[in-house]
Amino acid sequence: MTMRLVTLLGVLAISGCATTTSRLGLPPLETVPHVEVQRYLGTWYELASIPQSFQRGCTATTATYSLRPDGELDVLNKCRMDSVDGVEKTATGRARVVDAATNAKLEVSFFRPFWGDYWIIDLDPEYQYAVVGHPGRDYLWILSRTAHVEPAVYDGIVAKLTQQGYPLDRLVRPLQR
Repeated sequence: MTMRLVTLLGVLAISGCATTTSRLGLPPLETVPHVEVQRYLGTWYELASIPQSFQRGCTATTATYSLRPDGELDVLNKCRMDSVDGVEKTATGRARVVDAATNAKLEVSFFRPFWGDYWIIDLDPEYQYAVVGHPGRDYLWILSRTAHVEPAVYDGIVAKLTQQGYPLDRLVRPLQR
């Protein structure tokens, strides 16, 4: 019983510290209407992000998604430490769709049993770029099938993020090859 109470108190404490859209005075984060998972598979290059602590020192970052037999996704993140020619760092994880109606809301785990929201909030009709966010705007990744995009494409993505209430002053563009 004591262990259950400690666990419950821990969950409540963590959830009380969470950044929510209502606490920020923002409308709920909108996802894209639909994602074709098969088209989303493959390698994506990170064009920009609101960096997380686990990305410290990373540059030339990619994320590769592949379908598992159980319908979930394997995730392989790679980056180079401190320069595009630096030592390669990898992290493997798993993703699962949590909204089968759209396939735009997923959860990702690199440290089980912990899962994080992974919402696809912008997606090129040809699946050439994607933007992944968090409902509380705590993190963000702008991804592309290529290491670089035209400035007008990038600027258009950023303009949409402004409408979604993202703090663009925290957006960082890492080096890519």
